[in-house]
Amino acid sequence: MKTIINSILTIILVSFFASNLSAQDKHSKTDTTKFEVKGNCEMCKGRIENAALIKGVKWVEWDKATDTLTVIYRVDKTKLIEIHKSIAEVGHTTDLIECNIDAYNKLPACCAYMGDAEKH
Repeated sequence: MKTIINSILTIILVSFFASNLSAQDKHSKTDTTKFEVKGNCEMCKGRIENAALIKGVKWVEWDKATDTLTVIYRVDKTKLIEIHKSIAEVGHTTDLIECNIDAYNKLPACCAYMGDAEKH
């Protein structure tokens, strides 16, 4: 009888802790997304990745060959649009937001992804 009671108590405790862990996961949910960010070189890569690393962002990587930024972020800490805005502010256009043209105009020549004709 004592073994049965211990088994039942063990099952209840395991169930309780499992439900608490899943509740915590809901509050710290992360999302992974990819989107286009215009750039040219390794200097762009560093600038884009640094700009994307705002509060709530866990990991970023910009692929120069495809102009694709991969971001892992906590949805309870930041919004995706805030990441786009931060990148645009340093002079890089995303697939949602045009770059800050003043910041773009201050980029080194190797970073001029729009071409010389569009740089003001």
